[in-house]
Amino acid sequence: MKKRSRIITASVAVMSVSLALSACSGAAGGSNGGNNQSINVLMVNNPQMADLQKLTDDNFTKDTGIKVNYTSLPENDARAKISTEFSAQAGQYDVASISAYEVPSFAANGWLSPLDSIASSSDFNQGDVFPSLTQALTVNGSLYAEPFYGESSFLMYRKDIFAAKGLTMPSNPTWQQVADLAAQVDGAEPDMKGICLRGQAGWGQVFAPLTTVVNTFGGTWFDKDWNAGVNSPEFEAATQFYVDLVKAHGEAGAAQAGFTECLTNMTQGKVAMWYDATSAAGSLEASDSPVAGKMGYVAAPVDKTKSSGWLWSWAWGIQKASKNQDAAQKFIEWASSSKYENLVGTQLGWSQVPAGKRSSTYDNADYTKASSAFFQQTKDAILSADPTNPGLQPRPAPGIQFVAIPEFADMATQVSQGVSAAIAGQQTVQQALSDGQAVAQAVGDKYKK
Repeated sequence: MKKRSRIITASVAVMSVSLALSACSGAAGGSNGGNNQSINVLMVNNPQMADLQKLTDDNFTKDTGIKVNYTSLPENDARAKISTEFSAQAGQYDVASISAYEVPSFAANGWLSPLDSIASSSDFNQGDVFPSLTQALTVNGSLYAEPFYGESSFLMYRKDIFAAKGLTMPSNPTWQQVADLAAQVDGAEPDMKGICLRGQAGWGQVFAPLTTVVNTFGGTWFDKDWNAGVNSPEFEAATQFYVDLVKAHGEAGAAQAGFTECLTNMTQGKVAMWYDATSAAGSLEASDSPVAGKMGYVAAPVDKTKSSGWLWSWAWGIQKASKNQDAAQKFIEWASSSKYENLVGTQLGWSQVPAGKRSSTYDNADYTKASSAFFQQTKDAILSADPTNPGLQPRPAPGIQFVAIPEFADMATQVSQGVSAAIAGQQTVQQALSDGQAVAQAVGDKYKK
């Protein structure tokens, strides 16, 4: 990932283009009533969102008369733009894809509209949504976002490659076992590397998987008294292990690779394993995927803990400044509904359903048949994730792959730039974490006071 200053510059540039396009199309003109009503949705460019775009006009717009104008951006750019847009309360976008990380601070700052009317709708059936996700998106008794899909993390691997090499993947592997296997499958096919691990800078890129490795190695960003642990022996051991593994057996261009790049590498047969979000499995098993039916899925690798999978949800939130509140709520009620899941299943394929959020999904025979390779592993990972106790010691704030404080995004992004540089061979892990310790302790000192 580019350095933070470049992210901001890129986001501003993209925003300028979007504003110009919106001005030309009239997309930001708000509600004109009737069939001319429109809303603007800002979101990350994950495959589930791409499917949503395909289905909107012929279904949601056809049924409601509400046109949806999508802006879809890479994850780092989307996060920066959403933060800028919602903090300014400019009203340019009505709805955005946010997560349990943003919801508490966005709600506290008055940037989000509550969604209690959706939650109380019998048609929507909030009780069907996994309680852990509802709780994570609720602040002071009000719900501020509805999950589009939920996820944990697990290890994905090519069963056919392992079989050809005479290798067996444990159902609950350790990280050392994963490293040993990565060495053995590296080069199993021309241009195939052993594993894909995110190396792109960003708190939601390299530090999403890496923080789970830190947790299971016994490290933590902060102890219970807000003392930073970025340069602790455990944090350093986890980071050195991760960097060494991806440098020795990871994908080409690892320092620039995020979720999307790893998904492409896995789909194109350029890597034999991938540790990342459970939501990726739907794309890997899609009918047009070259690796469909060849994949295996096992629990997130561990070291000193029993489990290490994260807990995450991309969810829909409404900007408080939106002038299209009713239309925005109708969109969310549709996009996060079981009805929408059924639409994806019947029109695009059941393995592509944006799952991980509703109990009924896992009782749907069509879905469980299509996702038989991964649905149980996904459900188990989500339900077993514990944001309040993800490591070996008490924490001052919840979170598995993040620390649930507003400062974490900027802090971890700064530290991640050093880690990404270490993956690129531009500096040592020790130097990256020494610099990161000072950044983290400055944040911890604020909370000590």
